[in-house]
Amino acid sequence: MSDSPGLDVDGMLKRFKERALAVKQRPLPPVAGDERKAFIDQAKQDYMDFAIVGDASWALDDGVLTLTVDLRPADTPAG
Repeated sequence: MSDSPGLDVDGMLKRFKERALAVKQRPLPPVAGDERKAFIDQAKQDYMDFAIVGDASWALDDGVLTLTVDLRPADTPAG
């Protein structure tokens, strides 16, 4: 829980992780051709967006919420 009343950053990040999983698991609607490709492309983008935010660490300093996302490959040591 954060220092700001009503702000639950850990809960928010958990919901983003859940949304990423939901996007990955949602069924493909009965579309074909260009519509199918557009749906799949949007799902990939939605998953990436939700997963990135869901994996963030956070800090709240003087009312400023900072999300930090490490985009380095897993085998790169944190500095």
